[in-house]
Amino acid sequence: MHDIRAIREAPEAFDAGLKRLGAEPRSAEILAIDESRRAKIAASESALAERNAASKQVGAAKAKGDEAEFQRLRGLVTEKKAEISRLEEEAKAEDARLNDLLMTLPNLPFDDVPDGESEEDNVEIHRWGTPRAFSFKPLEHFEIPGAKPGFDFEAAGRLSGSRFVVLKGAMIRIHRALAQFMIDLHVEEHGLVEHWTPVLVRDDAMLGTGQLPKFAEDSYRTTNGWWLIPTSEVTMTNLVAGQILDASQLPMRMTAHTQCFRSEAGSAGKDVSGILRQHQFEKVEMVSVTKPDESRAEQERMTSCAQNVLEKLELPYRTIVLCTGDMGFGARRTHDIEVWLPGQDTYREISSVSVCGDFQARRMNARFRPEEGAKPEFVHTLNGSGVAVGRCLIAVLENGQQEDGSISLPEALHPYLRGKTRVTPEGELV
Repeated sequence: MHDIRAIREAPEAFDAGLKRLGAEPRSAEILAIDESRRAKIAASESALAERNAASKQVGAAKAKGDEAEFQRLRGLVTEKKAEISRLEEEAKAEDARLNDLLMTLPNLPFDDVPDGESEEDNVEIHRWGTPRAFSFKPLEHFEIPGAKPGFDFEAAGRLSGSRFVVLKGAMIRIHRALAQFMIDLHVEEHGLVEHWTPVLVRDDAMLGTGQLPKFAEDSYRTTNGWWLIPTSEVTMTNLVAGQILDASQLPMRMTAHTQCFRSEAGSAGKDVSGILRQHQFEKVEMVSVTKPDESRAEQERMTSCAQNVLEKLELPYRTIVLCTGDMGFGARRTHDIEVWLPGQDTYREISSVSVCGDFQARRMNARFRPEEGAKPEFVHTLNGSGVAVGRCLIAVLENGQQEDGSISLPEALHPYLRGKTRVTPEGELV
């Protein structure tokens, strides 16, 4: 959420930031509501002062026996009491109106984020690995003979409908090994603290990280009001909601492996084949909470953590900076990491690392005290995939496929598969 004081001080800059995102200027509307709210608060305070003054004079009038003055002052006190109540309610309504408006507005991009309207305007900043030259036409993951027995889309369709899969045999073992490998790497080499968090959360948690109110249709809600998390960014970031942290606790670096759920609203007909875009999937997520002056460096650190996952798995990738027109709602700058998928002959997103500044912290009221006795300040929050497990499985299968239909597996996974190194054309792990 945005700082109303910053909008008051620099409305033109606020509107310019929205314009870069392709949004309409909103400062005039915001400031009009803010002015009305503040005017009602000032009027309420003035009426309170008048009521208090009249209340003090009531006793004096009574003591003097001035019945007319006594009744006039009593009437004034009653009148001011009603006026105060009305003004406070009106101010409260304007405050809610202002809050509701600010909750729907996206975060503003940093100055160094490239301008653009779509993914075509994103800027590549790093590339690692050389895509393998195949002596045959590489297949997509769900077409590879060795992988086919482990993907049961028909059974998943009977159970749940489209965009679900039943993994079995070698595929689920590799999938599980990938998740364990990622968690171990983040904890043992990258210094993140592993968490296990709920996948069902209340409204406040979704509000805090920006999924609500604007993107309710993108998530699933239970009949008794819980939300299924779209990513553990929601739960880990909200661990600091309502807290005042000590400076010594920062940075907080967290990771979690969880089930994630997305309705994929608006993506009908997109990526329907295979497991690239599912309603239920698994992800290893990273979340950092930092001091304001450390968040930009932390984004670079988190990006390198996600990149390291792919490098150890020998998967070619590229890293791009998203342009203003392709960034998410809560981000000030986003690095997307795209892994090479030979079956599609293209790079596809496997991780997105975003710095949010104090945008989420204001929604959650998450602060820290720079030093003892100092006024609390809002923390900065960051989140990033470290990485999407299903998409990593796709990349491992497609990059390791052989002409006979077998699949060679990255060396980093061998210890997690009890020394097994490949999948046979029949789908056996050996």
